[in-house]
Amino acid sequence: QVQLVESGGGLVQAGGSLRLSCAASGRTFSTNCMGWFRQAPGKEREFVAAISRWGATTYSTESMKGRFTISRDNAKNTVYLQMHSLIPEDTAVYYCAAAPRTLVTKESFFTDWGQGTQVTVSS
Repeated sequence: QVQLVESGGGLVQAGGSLRLSCAASGRTFSTNCMGWFRQAPGKEREFVAAISRWGATTYSTESMKGRFTISRDNAKNTVYLQMHSLIPEDTAVYYCAAAPRTLVTKESFFTDWGQGTQVTVSS
């Protein structure tokens, strides 16, 4: 099992940037694919980005490519989501998740979840 704690959310103006962090403990961090998901009010949770165990491969939703970048530091047991050019539609609770696989994007493969961090983008 992996315990995940997100941080870095907050209120930002449109066009601004935020970097989310997710600190992990428990199961060896490098054995997990890590992912970010988000859930906007009244909407289903959606995939944002994922990164393979050692960071060699990343995958992100097409609409977020170029604006969002996922990275990880296995020495710090932390995964990051750098977000640029934020728009009001990015407003959501952002969740970090871990999957004991090399690289997956399907939500059902992620077995451990953080509590989420709120990101609010004002227009």
